Amino acid sequence: MDPSTLFNQLKTAEPFFLMAGPNVIESEDHIFFMAKHIKEISSKLGVQLIFKSSFDKANRTSSKSFRGPGLEEGLKILEKVKLAYDLPIVTDVHESSQCEAVGGVADIIQIPAFLCRQTDLLVAAAKTGRIINIKKGQFCAPSVMANSAEKIRLAGNQNVMVCERGTMFGYNDLIVDPRNFEWMREANCPVVADVTHSLQQPAGKKLEGGGVASGGLRELIPCIARTAVAVGVNGIFMEVHNDPLNAPVDGPTQWPLRHLEELLEELLAIARVSKGKQHFNIDLTPFGPFSD
Repeated sequence: MDPSTLFNQLKTAEPFFLMAGPNVIESEDHIFFMAKHIKEISSKLGVQLIFKSSFDKANRTSSKSFRGPGLEEGLKILEKVKLAYDLPIVTDVHESSQCEAVGGVADIIQIPAFLCRQTDLLVAAAKTGRIINIKKGQFCAPSVMANSAEKIRLAGNQNVMVCERGTMFGYNDLIVDPRNFEWMREANCPVVADVTHSLQQPAGKKLEGGGVASGGLRELIPCIARTAVAVGVNGIFMEVHNDPLNAPVDGPTQWPLRHLEELLEELLAIARVSKGKQHFNIDLTPFGPFSD
């Protein structure tokens, strides 16, 4: 699909679009299984789906952590699932040299949070012509995202989105400030809420035999998701897995596939009654006479 056509569909999606899939490509069979079931659920509920998975998880707590199949093999798998299920694809890049190849397959290129200010990476991604989804750095104020989005536009690409994924809150913890969903609209583009990564506890899980890995607060995913749709975000980003307890990457913050339909039904109900996308022109003139 033409990037501008897809971008316009996402901008006008009601009440929101969904970016969902397993954190990382574990195998071709697993990706096909997840895509099939997530598409069935999203189609049943009338939610526009962009399927997500990563070919390489470069930002890992430990050098021994599972990273995925890599660029070449990963893109082959994503292209197969894209064609088999007629799904737009989103995946992330970590280096400028990856952008051209990823842009040949993915409909949306995602910029990881730690790299949201890397000008060369943003420009290389923009030049592919694909939609660019920039995750807000955990260390950034929401106002920073307007500058990152502008880098994409100045490189000749108007199809850009920004994504909230939590803010560092002391050691090994993140917090989601709902005000960010409103403030990030100043970037003048669709706002996405990452409701799973925002509940990570980076390097907060101690492993048997020593070492650490990222922990997370899976049980709070519905809480953050409810807040985001009530505020009126354009899209929900959610990592989903059929067996989170045994997922090789970020298991503690992947939502169980068996509960996806139930959660989406609740979010749709909230979004449909919320006025989160409406802006109030607040009248501060005195209201009525003052009396003792």
